[in-house]
Amino acid sequence: MCRSFLSRFLALLAIPWAAGVHAASIPAPSPAVGRAQILLPASFINLMDMDFGYLSVTTAGTAILDSNTDEVTTTGGVLFLGRSPHAARFDAVSPSKNIVKIGLPKKPVTLTRVGGTQTMTVDTWTLNGTTTRNVVAHETFEFKVGATLHVGANQAEGVYLGTFDVTLNYN
Repeated sequence: MCRSFLSRFLALLAIPWAAGVHAASIPAPSPAVGRAQILLPASFINLMDMDFGYLSVTTAGTAILDSNTDEVTTTGGVLFLGRSPHAARFDAVSPSKNIVKIGLPKKPVTLTRVGGTQTMTVDTWTLNGTTTRNVVAHETFEFKVGATLHVGANQAEGVYLGTFDVTLNYN
């Protein structure tokens, strides 16, 4: 009787160990991703697009995006409803110690409603700081661009997109 109990006991102990040998393998975690972007001298990149946030309209007016504070003020029947508005943000690198002149659009830019034909215009471009800056060779410098959005009285609901050009001239 003692022997039978002992062999059953040993058999029970062996079951978990044997099961551990045949357990399903665990897949390796997904690989990590590394990212780097190289800026060549005399180049710049757009780090963040301009965003006026959520707006509502009862009558025509404007939304003015401040390039220094990223705040939106409105006029007329345009109301700021929220979200995190922000000016467009750029990083640039100069090939040498230079004076750089930042060029903003001279004409209004049209934004078109996604999935539609309705439009609004953006103008009165602003820059955080001066358009002419002294920069250090091979070091990045940042600048932000704001503007004024003109909203119509019966502006259709939706997301409006458009592009604008910024230029850098090194002296």
